[in-house]
Amino acid sequence: MAFTFHRIPVGIDNCFLLRGERTIFVDGGAWGGTPAFIKGMKALGVEPQEIQLILLTHGHWDHITCLSDIQQMTGAPIAIHHRDQPFVETGAPPFPAGVGAYGKAMSAMARALLHPKLPPVKVTRPIGDEGLSLAEYGIPGKVIYTPGHSMGHVSILLDSGDALVGDMAMNDWYLRLTPGLPILADDIAMVVESWKKILPMGIRRVHPAHGPDFPVEVMQKEITNFRGVK
Repeated sequence: MAFTFHRIPVGIDNCFLLRGERTIFVDGGAWGGTPAFIKGMKALGVEPQEIQLILLTHGHWDHITCLSDIQQMTGAPIAIHHRDQPFVETGAPPFPAGVGAYGKAMSAMARALLHPKLPPVKVTRPIGDEGLSLAEYGIPGKVIYTPGHSMGHVSILLDSGDALVGDMAMNDWYLRLTPGLPILADDIAMVVESWKKILPMGIRRVHPAHGPDFPVEVMQKEITNFRGVK
């Protein structure tokens, strides 16, 4: 089977379907996104039970709100880096810190207003710092540990040059007017270091969890010009 991947918006979260010899679904969707998951799968002619792994870039609420629903429909095991594993298994993920004045204001408002209590879901495949090859699924790519937005954040680098980077970058109007580094991160300097690690790995196009994809040159410039954010 030839490899394909598809973006499926689930709430405000871009999820992705990776189809090789086996099928992987990336991330677990945001509030109100379960109907969008069902619609997206029907549009692609894929039965939920065909999904054989749910791979999470990280454990923040907007990436796991629909996770319980999706897991029940698919029966698929869940993989996430072990540092974010407790967020999924307790159903009580934290909200990340803000970067810059706007990010800090958004983080403070979210922490005051949002207190997610989600159905706990068991993680059956914790990911270590060494990452994960997707070869066993017949998918040409790998999972790379890229901490900073959360301490357990990972990115998926495909051999095609497409990088599914979760919240390592943002490109949606309510977050950023132009694509670039996240305005929410527990350690923005660590995000930058994670970018420095993966940029030499043949990335050509960046696919963030929020907003449309964009060329890697945007992030190359962002990282080169980064001087810290107060």
